Amino acid sequence: MNQVNENLRKSCEDAVNAFQKLNNEAYSDIQSKLQWCIGSYDFDQNPYGLQEYGTKSLDLLKKVKAKEPRKVNKKVIDGLEKALKNFS
Repeated sequence: MNQVNENLRKSCEDAVNAFQKLNNEAYSDIQSKLQWCIGSYDFDQNPYGLQEYGTKSLDLLKKVKAKEPRKVNKKVIDGLEKALKNFS
């Protein structure tokens, strides 16, 4: 199993949890797409969906954190950034 891909998967799972904690319908689409990509990765070990939606999630989470710093844990953002950097 590729550790870089596993780290990306874990970071995407953390992002899903962060979106759930925001409890805002505006993020339900990205949340469901991320969950789908995690399931797809578990099935075929192809990490490109995780990378694509991990990147989109990172951008969204940074915007939320900029507006409402207490709503998003910095560890989630740092974890995603690191996992995406190691992936590429």
